[in-house]
Amino acid sequence: MLGVVENHSLPRTAAFFDLDKTVIAKSSALTFSKSFYQGGLINRRAVLRTAYAQFVFLAGGADHEQMERMREYLSALCRGWNVQQVKEIVAETLHDLIDPIIYDEAASLIEEHHAAGRDVVIVSTSGAEVVEPIGELLGADRVVATRLVVENGAFTGEVEYYAYGPTKAEAIAQLAESEGYDLSHCYAYSDSVTDLPMLEAVGHPHTVNPDRALRREAAARGWPVLSFNRPVRLKQRRPSLSMPPRPVLAVAAAVGAAAATAGLVWYTNRRRALYARV
Repeated sequence: MLGVVENHSLPRTAAFFDLDKTVIAKSSALTFSKSFYQGGLINRRAVLRTAYAQFVFLAGGADHEQMERMREYLSALCRGWNVQQVKEIVAETLHDLIDPIIYDEAASLIEEHHAAGRDVVIVSTSGAEVVEPIGELLGADRVVATRLVVENGAFTGEVEYYAYGPTKAEAIAQLAESEGYDLSHCYAYSDSVTDLPMLEAVGHPHTVNPDRALRREAAARGWPVLSFNRPVRLKQRRPSLSMPPRPVLAVAAAVGAAAATAGLVWYTNRRRALYARV
């Protein structure tokens, strides 16, 4: 893939990666459901429901309405969970659950971007307690992830920041301002049409295993379409491609409720226009 990644020493640049079905082969949030069950956080019925949601996600992705239902369900499910216990469960099971489903092609791209002098930023709708350790495992420099409200060490069930649709693009713009990234020279990768604003925000957008609507957009705009299909454990990859340990700076962009609501209205209208053409 070296031919896809150009080397720009100046200005400062970054590569922004969606996580689920772009870097890893499944939904990061749903992958830990069995571990949460074993830790006493959820019951068997919840495990079955999340397994079904994972199947729907893998079979064809999730549209806006499904993502909204999933967000509401998961945030309600997390109400009352001890945050430290969640972090410990994720840390204990991370290598067993996530390492085997990392796409080899994505890991290579991350290495190539680092070699070209770019920061690597994971931008995911999943919760920060899950995304931050995965970002560290991947050697990412920063992460943008959904954050739930925490009171007295437990989740309240309310969402503080939802990293989804236009809010991902807003977070990228804020990072560009604070870190000095020239977005016209930056890269972005995603599988879902919900990330269209993120892809539009950079000069080098790439689609990865795109859903039907995003594939149509990529064809209309002349964007590259990448196919990732080789999940592999990082330690099983060639030693020359092993991930160096890198510090992770967790980033949660502050987005006002009014701005987030406006973004969801924009996305709903945009999605209707896209699917009308499918």
